[in-house]
Amino acid sequence: MTMKKRTGVMTKKLKRKTALFMAPSVCGVATFFVIPFLVVIFYSLVDNPVRKNWVFLDNYFSIVQNKAFRLAVTNTVKFSLISVPLIVVLSLLVAFALDKNVVGKSQIRSSILSPMMVPIASVILIWQVLFDNNGIVNEFLSHYDIARIDWMKSDSAQIVIIILFIWKNLGYNMILFMAAISNIPKDLIEVARLESASDWVIFRTIKIRYLASTILFVTIMSLINSFKVFREIYLLTGDYPYEALYMMQHYMNNMFAALDYQKLSAAAILMSIVMIILVGLLFIIENFVGRDLED
Repeated sequence: MTMKKRTGVMTKKLKRKTALFMAPSVCGVATFFVIPFLVVIFYSLVDNPVRKNWVFLDNYFSIVQNKAFRLAVTNTVKFSLISVPLIVVLSLLVAFALDKNVVGKSQIRSSILSPMMVPIASVILIWQVLFDNNGIVNEFLSHYDIARIDWMKSDSAQIVIIILFIWKNLGYNMILFMAAISNIPKDLIEVARLESASDWVIFRTIKIRYLASTILFVTIMSLINSFKVFREIYLLTGDYPYEALYMMQHYMNNMFAALDYQKLSAAAILMSIVMIILVGLLFIIENFVGRDLED
């Protein structure tokens, strides 16, 4: 057998072994992700999962005209627009601060990471004690003659959840940024300083460009986590919270409880489309900011 034929046989065997090795993973992904997603698309285009009469986009038009859906979208967008940039900026600033020779650096880092180890039920109990109508925050405000606020039943309710979201996720983002900062080439910074570059110029032209991919990842993870804040709100307020806390997950959860699968599926598809568009825009921005690093 010639070398060429032997190489071809070995390549075919390798391809077969690779296919066999990947088969369980492919089957798992198809079973638990691809097929359910196609089923959701199908449900969003029929009037009922039992009758299965095609209505095409009627379910989408129906939920867009629904007041509860519009309220949920408005609250979710508002929460994400405030909380995601806030947590990305704060975690980046904390990472830069802890990258310096700060007194008690290990203790500060451990205290910021500690919320990751606290069960969510315990976190909710702490927040109820803090922000109840007779809670610690209102007791503190009363000493300064400030009227009590029923935090979870007022327009300030989202502020409470934003604080909870930042407190819970700040440590994880901070660790990611600290790892990325440690990988920035020190020689570039030293050369920039020798060229009399200011700290702002170094930050803007070197550090941010090398951190672009990490900023993208942290932003995407924070965006996903902001859509998953339903768990905390549900434990604090139940199925039907104050209007300012009624999120997309509440709407979909209530549609599921009502067995209205077609509207639930349509809402899920719209949410997926929005997420894909946002992630695509973030990738475009990251590619624009860090494109010259590969040159």
